Order: sequence, then C-alpha cells, then structure tokens
Amino acid sequence: MEIIRYAELKPRPWHNGGATRALAAFPDAAGPGAAQDGSWDWHVSIAEVAKAGPYSRFAGMERVLTVIDGELLLLTVDGAEHPLEKYRPFRFSGAADSTGALPTGDIRELNVMTRTGVFKGYTSIIELSKKRAHPVFAGQLGILLQGQATVSAGAGADAVDGEPLGRYDAVVGSDTGTPEILGRGFLAVVSVDPVAEHPAD
Repeated sequence: MEIIRYAELKPRPWHNGGATRALAAFPDAAGPGAAQDGSWDWHVSIAEVAKAGPYSRFAGMERVLTVIDGELLLLTVDGAEHPLEKYRPFRFSGAADSTGALPTGDIRELNVMTRTGVFKGYTSIIELSKKRAHPVFAGQLGILLQGQATVSAGAGADAVDGEPLGRYDAVVGSDTGTPEILGRGFLAVVSVDPVAEHPAD
C-alpha cells in the first residue's frame, strides 16, 4: 500500500503567486521544471493560486481542474468565462488561452493533465463514510480533501491497516490488496485510463 504524503512533497513556485506540488506523473519526471515542460503523458498536482493571471498552455494535453479549497475561480477559456465552484471538476483543452480570476480570494486547485489520445483523466468528489470503506483501484489516486480518514490494505497486502491520512495525502490504488479509505469528509478520486485506440508500446 502506497501513500503519497502531501507534507513531504517539494513545493515549486508557480507564476500565479503560489506554489504547486506534483502528486504523481507518468513517466515520472521529477526534475526541476518538470511540472511546466509537459515531459509526461499524465500529471496530477495540487496548486495554490494567490493572484489572477494566465494559465500555462500545454499543447496536446487535456486538463481537468477542480477547486478544492476556497470558494470560486473564474476561469476564462478561449474568451468564454466559466465560474468554477468548489468540488466541481471542469475539463478543457491544455492548448486553450486560459486566464483565472479570484473574486473571493485565494484558492487551491487539483490539476489532472493527460496527453490527448493516449490517456483520459477523470476526477470525482465523493463523501466518505465511517460505515462503508471506499476502495481505490489500480489507475486511481484517492486524495483526502477534507475531514479525517484512515486507509487499510485489502487482503494479501503487506501493510499496516488503519493508517491515518492527512489533508491532501494521496493513496495509490491497486487491484491487489486494494486500499480502502474509511472516515468522514471528502475524497477526490482521480482516474487515469489508457485510451483504447492507443496501441501498446
């Protein structure tokens, strides 16, 4: 069972006055500037946005952006304004001319970027339960957005059960010993699926 601890991730300055932390990428590109150069086929990160401004363009990429802290992001994509409320994922082209405004103050956002035609990314926000654990399968990340929760390994996994999660910690999914998250609060489930038409390498 693998847990990515948010507090241990290195923040990198972002041009919107905040910082970004990469949770996962494929191929793993952890070098300086990796979050900006698009040298991956998919990338999941959490960014702090402290001022209005343009978003970087990522040609050949599709983005799913979700406000996870703060109230509202006004995202203008190719001239059309989209008010993005908390926990409402929004999909748009990485090649688009995009600008964000912050009418209610700073926000934090979850970014999922996938290479068009190779992978497809999805973000779902679910409410956790103390009575029914939520599984995290292979190809998924479960990210605790709010509340208190623990993660336990399924049958056959060599891991400590009932491991506590901190805010924005991410659980890496697996179909063997599938991790299960139990608690109170909200969880983002990020799924990255290979596009069927893409031939295997």
